[in-house]
Amino acid sequence: MKEDLYKYIEEHKDEIFELGETLFNNPELGFKEVETGRIIKDYLTNHNLKAKKETALTGFTVEIGSGKPHIGIIAELDAIPTQGHPCANPETTAAHACGHSTQQTMALAAFTALKQQIDSLKGTVTLFFTPAEEFTDLEYRKQLQAEGKIKYLSGKENMIYEHMFDDVDCIIHFHAKGNNEYRYSINSTLAGFIYKKITFVGKSAHAAVLPHLGVNALNECTLFLDAINMLRETFRDEDMVRVHGIITDGGNTVNSIPDKVVYECYVRTTNPEILHSLNDQLTKAAQGCASALGGSVIVEDTPGYLPLIQSKELNEVVLENILNFAKESEIQNGEKSVAAGDVGDIGAMKPLIQYGYSGFSGRIHGTDLEIKDPYEIYITQAKIIAGTVYDLLTNPEKVKYIVDSFKPSITYDEYIKYLDNQ
Repeated sequence: MKEDLYKYIEEHKDEIFELGETLFNNPELGFKEVETGRIIKDYLTNHNLKAKKETALTGFTVEIGSGKPHIGIIAELDAIPTQGHPCANPETTAAHACGHSTQQTMALAAFTALKQQIDSLKGTVTLFFTPAEEFTDLEYRKQLQAEGKIKYLSGKENMIYEHMFDDVDCIIHFHAKGNNEYRYSINSTLAGFIYKKITFVGKSAHAAVLPHLGVNALNECTLFLDAINMLRETFRDEDMVRVHGIITDGGNTVNSIPDKVVYECYVRTTNPEILHSLNDQLTKAAQGCASALGGSVIVEDTPGYLPLIQSKELNEVVLENILNFAKESEIQNGEKSVAAGDVGDIGAMKPLIQYGYSGFSGRIHGTDLEIKDPYEIYITQAKIIAGTVYDLLTNPEKVKYIVDSFKPSITYDEYIKYLDNQ
């Protein structure tokens, strides 16, 4: 019964709190989550569980039960570079300012509780520990690609490629909320994005004596940034377009006209139908700005993540469980977010939800992100996750309804072609 799941989680709360603190203080960047994996696998061993499949270099799964329905739970392994965070790794600047370590902890708490009843629950539960959700550290990841260690740049992209989710009926995911106005959010959408690396090429010359013989790549880039700002008035509000980036190479020395400047950015929108046309518009703007000043440009586009459209039917089951611990007024329904995640890629093929939870102080991805309420984050969320899985396994007709109501927006072959041909 659900009450027994709740009781088990309560009885193990001290162990859960300790695990959460350990994981929060051991942040690692994507495809480098070796120590994180070791901590989790040690916890699994202590509960007579072990990883079933290794995947995507540092990812892995653990499974209980057998047969259908098959419910998936996703917990993300990686941290994000956050220089200045008090818990950041001094060498890599990695910190769990994204809250991913809390996903791992609450998922494990729910999973080990479900294990106690799995013999009486018909079906399978797979916990997917997915690496490299944050789209960072790309040079390292491209090196892994070149070495044949990964196929694509994010964890879930690789896991989809490896057919890891093929047998799952529906998938439950959860993420720290970016604001504290509500305790929970359901049915939210996420944006899709394309990563652009734009190299403006000029001609070097002495900046004081021979500037007329040079072509200033920094001026090319500056003109392009102005062009982006001029284009913003053409972006429709309902598409929630965001173009944001940084200059990662601004020249070699002040005394020389810069002959190479690199600008890296994301092009985001919640409207998948305009993402590529918007991206093409920015490419043409970069080419025009460079040409206008006598330079040239190299544009490298990398597919980011697809927009997330959640399963409303699966969200209904989650909502029922959230309402056991929260008032309806504390739950935000249908938020449109310009954030992105590679769960959107899975959600294009499988019924999936990502509900938002609170209990933090500070800013998501900020240097001040802290765990304010461990009980709310770890214990309450573990009960909600375990209760949702319990409802699905004890009501297979609900799972069938969720699966039958889902319409994939992309096939496996189309998805791989999209990643390969970008």
